[in-house]
Amino acid sequence: MTKLVATALLGLALACGSVAPASAAPCKDAKGKFVKCTPKAPVKKAPCKDAKGRFIKCK
Repeated sequence: MTKLVATALLGLALACGSVAPASAAPCKDAKGKFVKCTPKAPVKKAPCKDAKGRFIKCK
């Protein structure tokens, strides 16, 4: 019983420990070298429509 609990805790510790560094990883190029991260593209808005559903020029 204690071996099962110890194994479960070890597995949980390994799983939790490997998740944190992956989320904070710096940018790398195809060869694995560290490079400056490119800024994320701004989210484009959907086209503007009037009350009748026709496309209009956005303000």
